Amino acid sequence: QLQFVESGGGLVQPGGSLRLSCAASGFTADYYPIGWFRQAPGKEREGVSCINSSDGSRNYADSVKGRFTISRDNAKNTVYLQMNSLKPEDTAVYFCAAKPTGWDGTMIPYEYEYWGQGTQVTVSS
Repeated sequence: QLQFVESGGGLVQPGGSLRLSCAASGFTADYYPIGWFRQAPGKEREGVSCINSSDGSRNYADSVKGRFTISRDNAKNTVYLQMNSLKPEDTAVYFCAAKPTGWDGTMIPYEYEYWGQGTQVTVSS
């Protein structure tokens, strides 16, 4: 089965940091743009960040710019999301997925595939 496996979530205090990992399972994700998304209870899934496969181009949602950093290690078939200065409003289940149609910098969930089960991030004191 082709999918991603997300990990690294947990409970953290406001202002803290977490690093999420997104490992491809059953396929090589090298050629795909990869996006991170999140979904809070009662809210729609939203794009957080995405990264291109070839030149490493990145894009971020305005709400996370300057706090989150996306990176990828193609040798490990893994994409990371470093999250710093976390806020309670960052609380959500975080997912990653690939965009088979190629890079354009957008993070529209229905354009992405190979979704994993997600990892819970809770920011609370």
